[in-house]
Amino acid sequence: MTEDDPSPPKRPRRAAALLPDLAPWRSSADFRRMWCAGAVTVFGSFLTLVAVPFQLKELTGSTLAVGAVGAVEIVPLIVFGLYGGALADAMDRRKLILWTEAALGLLSVFLLLNSLLPHPMIWPLYVIVAAASALTGLQRPAVDAIVPRIVPHDQLPAASALNALRWQIGAIAGPALAGVLLAYAGLRWAYAIDAVTYAISVALAVGLAASPASHDAEKPSLRGIWEGARYAWNRKELLGTYAVDLTAMLFAFPMAVFPFLADDLGAPWALGLMYAALPVGSCLVSLTSGWTSRVHRHGRAVLYAAAAWGLAMTAAGFASNVWLVLLSLAAAGACDMVSGIFRSAMWNQTIPDELRGRLAGIELLSYSVGPQLGQVRSGGMAAVTSVRTSVWAGGVLCVAGVVGLAAALPKLLAYDARTNEHAVRMREIRTARAEAGTAETTPVTSPGPGPSRGASPAQT
Repeated sequence: MTEDDPSPPKRPRRAAALLPDLAPWRSSADFRRMWCAGAVTVFGSFLTLVAVPFQLKELTGSTLAVGAVGAVEIVPLIVFGLYGGALADAMDRRKLILWTEAALGLLSVFLLLNSLLPHPMIWPLYVIVAAASALTGLQRPAVDAIVPRIVPHDQLPAASALNALRWQIGAIAGPALAGVLLAYAGLRWAYAIDAVTYAISVALAVGLAASPASHDAEKPSLRGIWEGARYAWNRKELLGTYAVDLTAMLFAFPMAVFPFLADDLGAPWALGLMYAALPVGSCLVSLTSGWTSRVHRHGRAVLYAAAAWGLAMTAAGFASNVWLVLLSLAAAGACDMVSGIFRSAMWNQTIPDELRGRLAGIELLSYSVGPQLGQVRSGGMAAVTSVRTSVWAGGVLCVAGVVGLAAALPKLLAYDARTNEHAVRMREIRTARAEAGTAETTPVTSPGPGPSRGASPAQT
């Protein structure tokens, strides 16, 4: 086109519009640091996630001993997840992330030292796994709560997609490398590489800007945790996102029966592919997530995606061809990613800063307890019916549960980021802060309707 050509510039190609929105990466140096630190940590953590059960199997030969890993993880995750949420609202989130990351790295060193013993001990593995679960519970709410402080309000859905992509890359590459290391080099190399990744992530986290608590933040307490729970209960559209995720994971998360499903299909070679299919599907959505920034009915998207997850699992249970099963699982992973992006957008765009940590702690429970209960549900139903029935019936129950929640929680179905009072209020507050050049923790009177400054967060 010449200078005198009056024709308008060409629109971006549709394919380019589907690519991930990199605006958060370009606009925030802290987001880039967090993303890179998380990427190396996730990669290393998946090495250990595979190595610990492998080591227990080698040391004990007991499936019960391997299964007990999940049992020792759940209680510390619940207790410290709730406390970590309160802690994230009461102290500098950067410091909390930094110190817990360093402590998690130290646990990897302990795993390495134990593996180097002539006769590695069993009990330290359980202790270290429980401690790692507790530290994850302490850290994760702060990691989630700091994102709205370092990313512009309208870029939060894009940030959620990019963070999910980071996890998915690690979920695919980490176990793949772990299999090679365990087969040819030994599990000590998996632990050693994990420790190195933590050292790298700590070095990156040191460069993050301070993220202090609000000026009037209270010390962590049961009362503070209860305030966060009351706020979530009073926000029915927010409560709906937790309920939908729990329902989907409880009824349609059949990973516990994958080894038996592979045998039932006459394809034991496909077991690894079954585990990889879910993150592959999720990754495909993240790589084409540019469209998510143009969606505003987030609640409706969460419900539709959760129902589609259940339908995909139903198809996986009915399919008799292993490739159709893998395709169904990949479709389920894609649906879960869509739901996750919009759940995260609703949380980040509507929850007040002084409550983000505690609500992130509740969020942690919704996406960690659900899969654990889902494993019990799928295994138990398979024991009394059949493997196939456990998979497809769980999908049907998921769809029925999502339909019931849509009817019981109309605010979730009606949620629109452009008009929701909480989303509008947070957008106006952040705009006012940006114009005034104040920090996220500095109190600014909302220019729109809202609670008085003296109101309790739970009363809003």
